[in-house]
Amino acid sequence: MSPTKISRSGNVAPKKAVSAKIDIDSLKKKLTANKTQERVDTTLPEEPEDKQNEKQSEQDEFSKQVTSFKELDLQPDILDAIEKLNFSTPTPIQAQSLPHSLQGRDIIGIAQTGSGKTAAFAIPILQALWEAQTPYFACVLAPTRELAYQIRETFDALGVNMGLRCSTIVGGMDMMEQAKELMRKPHVIVATPGRLMDHLENTKGFSLKALKYLVMDEADRLLDMEFGPVLDKILNIIPRERRTYLFSATLTSKVEKLQRASLIDPVKIAVNDKYSTVDTLIQTLMVVPDGYKNTYLIYLLNEYVGKSVIVFARTCAHAQKVALLARILGFSAIPLHGQLTQAQRLGALNKFKSGDKQILVATDVAARGLDIPSVDLVVNYDIPTDSKAYIHRVGRTARAGRSGKSVSLVTQYDLELILRIEKVIDMKLPKEVPNKNEILALHDSVDRATAQAVSKVKEFHSKRKFKKKD
Repeated sequence: MSPTKISRSGNVAPKKAVSAKIDIDSLKKKLTANKTQERVDTTLPEEPEDKQNEKQSEQDEFSKQVTSFKELDLQPDILDAIEKLNFSTPTPIQAQSLPHSLQGRDIIGIAQTGSGKTAAFAIPILQALWEAQTPYFACVLAPTRELAYQIRETFDALGVNMGLRCSTIVGGMDMMEQAKELMRKPHVIVATPGRLMDHLENTKGFSLKALKYLVMDEADRLLDMEFGPVLDKILNIIPRERRTYLFSATLTSKVEKLQRASLIDPVKIAVNDKYSTVDTLIQTLMVVPDGYKNTYLIYLLNEYVGKSVIVFARTCAHAQKVALLARILGFSAIPLHGQLTQAQRLGALNKFKSGDKQILVATDVAARGLDIPSVDLVVNYDIPTDSKAYIHRVGRTARAGRSGKSVSLVTQYDLELILRIEKVIDMKLPKEVPNKNEILALHDSVDRATAQAVSKVKEFHSKRKFKKKD
């Protein structure tokens, strides 16, 4: 039996759901065996800026800095919920925006990922709802289903003492069940724009004519995903007399246009003036020879056995293949991407958050906004073509003051992309050189496992196509 993996800090990795470090000799025997090998679950689905303003909006000259939530004259039940969530002091975006939003001002909040934006808009909405207690009081629009569910969790936690009714309305779920939920008249609706518009057009008795608060979270991402026309329709339906919060990681020309169309005399809060990563994040790259990317990835997973790892791939096909590859080699991996059903996506995310699965192989659907605690390592298996996506990816680790690490696997075809990223983050990524002997020892076994993974993905797709024809 392989010895327990010891972390670099000297702590013994937990035993629950921990993969043993690969034994090369036994792995070779396992992979060369014919059909006596246990089948691996292949229930994986099929694959299917604007130029940034150099100067972001300056924050309000008279912005009041608060150092405690108790300074904000919040309702006791909300303060009690904040305390139970261990929100000790407001984050910069909260400290600068809350004094204005609580006074009824529209807000444009520009802040990097993991900055506490959700609470920055949830708290003033709940404070206002305390007095009103009316249905369909607020609507939050999010670009992805996962982010919508996460926002819902924050509202539920902050509104736990005030009888808050909150609904999540996203694609991939049953329309009739969602319609029934809307008929229960929730106070807050967290939705993706397309599915919300479906209900506004098709669900009898559902209307947002009494809406008091609208939030557009990750607005730059909403517009990048071509939700612009749907947002225009929603803005034409809902009341003009309302409070509006627009939160974004970047202030693009598209976001500015949306701002002009939907906000009235807003306060602009910018807590970061350029693309940036946190100081507690260690960022490196590995130069990968042609044909060795999978081997380098498995080497990294082997080094971080027992740790929490997110691997980012560019496409659904790559995410499928890499997840299967890792599982064939004995790692506790699960995929997350846009071609999974909503139930599968939520299941994958929950298993990773709970520690049941230690490796999440994801497309950029997991790069934005998701708060997954204690991620030790982020691996860029594929280098993103958008430099902003790199910042959001590596922002999944080193959150809330914790340390973390990111490693980018760079082939000869990725050099231009890396140079662009280095220019944006204003730093040169140091090279990390792996143990070449371990890489060579792993390579043949990883190649065979990769062939198995590719074969299983093809087999799954062929069965799926055959069923569709029937």
